[in-house]
Amino acid sequence: MSEPKKLQKDANNILKQTSRTFYIPITLLKSPLNQTVGSAYLCMRAVDEMEDHEALDTETKQHLLRTTSDLLRRDHFDGEAYRELVQPYETQLPEVTLRLDDWLLLCPDGIVDNVKATTSMMAAGMADWAEKGWNIKDKDDLDDYTYYVAGLVGVMLSDIWEWYDGTRTDRDLAIGYGRGLQTVNILRNQDEDKERGVSFVPDGWTRDDLFRYTEKNLAKADEYMQDINTRTIKLFCRIPLALAKRTLKALKEGREKISRDEVETIVEDIKSD
Repeated sequence: MSEPKKLQKDANNILKQTSRTFYIPITLLKSPLNQTVGSAYLCMRAVDEMEDHEALDTETKQHLLRTTSDLLRRDHFDGEAYRELVQPYETQLPEVTLRLDDWLLLCPDGIVDNVKATTSMMAAGMADWAEKGWNIKDKDDLDDYTYYVAGLVGVMLSDIWEWYDGTRTDRDLAIGYGRGLQTVNILRNQDEDKERGVSFVPDGWTRDDLFRYTEKNLAKADEYMQDINTRTIKLFCRIPLALAKRTLKALKEGREKISRDEVETIVEDIKSD
């Protein structure tokens, strides 16, 4: 197997392992869109795993995230410098993080600079929130945190759609799309986060307040979709959104998550539309 083909196979395998939400919709995209979105997602997942890592202390997270952000801002990503950065933590960090330079190699020349810039912003924003101890006091804090960890995913996707076939989407609505998906996860993981001493819920907010915040952003996601006419891109965007809405409904009913059968039914219904 040639090196590019092996690299693409590795990327597909790691994508399948790391993303329940995005793996299926990525496989429905046409080439080269599937490879592009896949590699871009893996780049963002690489830095996300640094921020989320349970065994790394806050100072280490800041160091890794800020240095990675700086490397991504350069015209040419220095893979050797990156490998030196993560080498002391290679037994702790997952493969998706250790191989960031590989995922950048898979990203086409015409869009890789956008992916680098957005991932750099994400890493820097995550480092700032690690420094603050993820202490979210009010709605502005929640907006800021969810912008860096998820809104930027929406921005990156919009950049990719425009690069691919000129599809233009509203970047503010794209941020709402990412935020909506993220706050469903915050609601789903609230108890788990509390156990490890972290809360992404603003001071004084009830669970109902967080539900309302999530619904407002999911409404922006619906609006975002109206600018998209390319069928495979629309399919890609509809699946995570439908899964998020169904999960939100389940959480309101007191369930922790939706079943695998429900996931399969939602995906099949959207694919057959």
